[in-house]
Amino acid sequence: MDPLDRLVSWQAIYDLSCDYMRAQDRLDPVLHRSVFHDDATTDYGAGWQGDAPGFVAFAQGVLAPHKANHHMIGQVRIDFESETLAFGEVYYQAHHRIVGEDGAEYDLFVAGRYVDRYERRAGVWKIAHRTELADWMRNEPAADVEGGATMLPWGARSPHDLSCRREEMRVR
Repeated sequence: MDPLDRLVSWQAIYDLSCDYMRAQDRLDPVLHRSVFHDDATTDYGAGWQGDAPGFVAFAQGVLAPHKANHHMIGQVRIDFESETLAFGEVYYQAHHRIVGEDGAEYDLFVAGRYVDRYERRAGVWKIAHRTELADWMRNEPAADVEGGATMLPWGARSPHDLSCRREEMRVR
């Protein structure tokens, strides 16, 4: 892959991450779906696995009841295997405004990463497989807990986690 193609490809893949974050915040299912190839698969740390349309519906359903969603991109690492195959990790943090069972509003913070396999088909990069791993969650206010934060475990390393099983994902 020549340097210019690598740069243009890196930007196209980074733009997918930005579009995904915008779709999460705006609850835009068309934009949400546009980052995935039609036959893409997904694996979500909270126990959801399936195709991209199902994942988009799942994510939209989870986020819709929130009063606000704000997703921020952190570090993005993309490794190119060839001119048509790349792997990446996108670190994110999300801030959600939720309504608790008691009717009060709370802040929910989540940090994690998307571990992706990208494929370029007909000149277009899109996600072919996404694993989402939530590394931690914190609900605020948590004044009843010493230290002021309640750490909640969420998800676990999936058998589809590309950071652990890249070789297997090449042939998936």
